[in-house]
Amino acid sequence: MATVDAESILNEKKSFGAKVSDVRKKMKELRMPWFPITVLVILVICALFAPFVSPHDPSDLDVLKGVQKIGPFESAENVLGVDRLGRDMLSRLIYGARISAFISLVSLAFGAIVGTAIGIASGYFGGKTDAFIMRCCDAVMGFPTILLALIIVAIQGGAGIQNVIIAIMATVWARFARQIRGEVLTLKERDFVVMAVVAGVRPHVIMYRHIFPNVVNTVLIIVSLLVGQTILLEASLSFLGVGVPPGTSAWGIMVSEGRDNLVDLWWLSLLPGACITIVVICMNLFGDWLRDTLDPKLRRT
Repeated sequence: MATVDAESILNEKKSFGAKVSDVRKKMKELRMPWFPITVLVILVICALFAPFVSPHDPSDLDVLKGVQKIGPFESAENVLGVDRLGRDMLSRLIYGARISAFISLVSLAFGAIVGTAIGIASGYFGGKTDAFIMRCCDAVMGFPTILLALIIVAIQGGAGIQNVIIAIMATVWARFARQIRGEVLTLKERDFVVMAVVAGVRPHVIMYRHIFPNVVNTVLIIVSLLVGQTILLEASLSFLGVGVPPGTSAWGIMVSEGRDNLVDLWWLSLLPGACITIVVICMNLFGDWLRDTLDPKLRRT
């Protein structure tokens, strides 16, 4: 009996070791970009647990420290220095990550939902509906993104997180719609869709059950490639004063606040600007990897 138990335990250990080995081989095959993933994980942690990982309240003022112009690594209490009002820079950067991630993901979520639904309908029904929707997409994509976002924010009455989300969503939905529409044009000619039509399945059921599951990977790829762009767009709007309300710990506002003191208070603009640059680059690298991984055509080549 003891022999059987020992053999079974040994087999379980071997199977577990084989599983670990398979995972390692799979990870090597995928060639995961560890540096971008690490940076993005840190961003997510800061966004989700900002009150716990932030050393200070980003709105706490200390005029004396502001007058002393404490810079990076000059104080153990304020590792990355303080701004002109004595607010801790590290805490403001952490809360800025929360704002950037929230605005980017929410606007992309709504943009993906709207764009995917429109793209599926456009590609499936075709005809005049398809032509009209594609002309609308051309109009949106042909407009400079930042200018279109500025116009939408101005129409809504100025700065505000909700206005920024709507503005970004209005600039990205067309990219989802156009790309998904191209996928649907191919999918609707596939046998499983044609047989569903012949069987009398209603169009909305076909689009939801047969077409939508086959475009999910494409949606994920587009989202991953647009996260960096939406973060940059939100920072640009905030820098111009029409994004997040003034006084908020947002990266774009922090860059704007330090632009008049680039000589003596260089870290006010450099640190948030570096955060924006690093996150955008890492998100683009991760998006490229995800595209190569999920797109079977690229994977075969």
